Amino acid sequence: MRVGVPKEIKNHEYRVGLTPPSVSDLVAAGHDVLVQTGAGLGIDFEDADYIAAGATILPDAAAVFAQSDMIVKVKEPQPSEIALLEPRHVLFTYLHLAADKPQAEGLMASGATCIAYETVTANDRSLPLLKPMSEVAGRMSVQVGAHYLEKEQGGRGILLGGVPGVAPAKVAILGGGVSGVNAAQMAVGMRADVTIYDISNARLAELDMFFSSQIKTAYASKAAIAAAVKSAHLVIGAVLVPGAAAPKLVTREMVKTMKRGSVLVDIAIDQGGCFETSHATTHQDPVFEVDGVIHYCVANMPGAVARTSAFALNNATLPFALKLANLGAEAAMKADPHLANGLNVYKGKIAYKAVADDLDLPFEAWAG
Repeated sequence: MRVGVPKEIKNHEYRVGLTPPSVSDLVAAGHDVLVQTGAGLGIDFEDADYIAAGATILPDAAAVFAQSDMIVKVKEPQPSEIALLEPRHVLFTYLHLAADKPQAEGLMASGATCIAYETVTANDRSLPLLKPMSEVAGRMSVQVGAHYLEKEQGGRGILLGGVPGVAPAKVAILGGGVSGVNAAQMAVGMRADVTIYDISNARLAELDMFFSSQIKTAYASKAAIAAAVKSAHLVIGAVLVPGAAAPKLVTREMVKTMKRGSVLVDIAIDQGGCFETSHATTHQDPVFEVDGVIHYCVANMPGAVARTSAFALNNATLPFALKLANLGAEAAMKADPHLANGLNVYKGKIAYKAVADDLDLPFEAWAG
């Protein structure tokens, strides 16, 4: 198979779909890998590194798409990339369609087979291709939250961990999944006062055992979330409904009760965000204020630590990319139902029900 790797063009996105070690594995399996010139520069890989791994360098995205059967990316295709897709293409990348109807309609019109990293599953019902970036985003959320709590950033002027004689900042984490746990690990390490909120009592019990006395846990009722938002200095939104739009857990009225200079970090922004006041931002212009509360809602947070993120992502995606290249999309999905769960768009139809429901678009299950 001819596997194409275009350069990412989303704002300040430096990751790359395939690193040179991943290219080596695909080439060793008998496939041709076509890489757009400069695709790896954001993580310090030159074209020469890709050539050494066996790739062919092409001058632009149009050439990569034209000569490839499968396109491997990191972020959702931008409009100029969607225009290059054809029915013969397999697109393998993050899509997050539930929050992006124009993209969904564009992919439907392309006729391409579109497999989303974020809905591929594992035996334990986890999301193995979402997990590494959720880990990165969770850890980053505390890092950026602490930064924007600084006074010169418009924050309240609070050190997350406090000092002897001065209380630490209160951190409320909404969601006890991968992102939430990684956020809690960082916040605990910085000596913050941490509470995790979740709707699963079983998960809360697991977190209580895992963290012991380092954190507090609470059931995520509306009243509990309202109280948490009011008292917290940093609120991290880490909720996830696989493939679907994130629920709006924090209302505008709740935001109004927060202390001026408090910070919200919305990890769920790729899926529409879990704060009613959220809208997607970029690394170039990452924050905005609502009622004196700083909102950080960057839709590609892990792109800020591109080298770490690209290697972590490739570690997870490469086995699936190899399977798709070795067998072809339909045979690969028939052989692996977990990979088939990643199918979001197929032959002009939405093939993932949660996406179709959220966007009010026709749903047609894959008949494989």
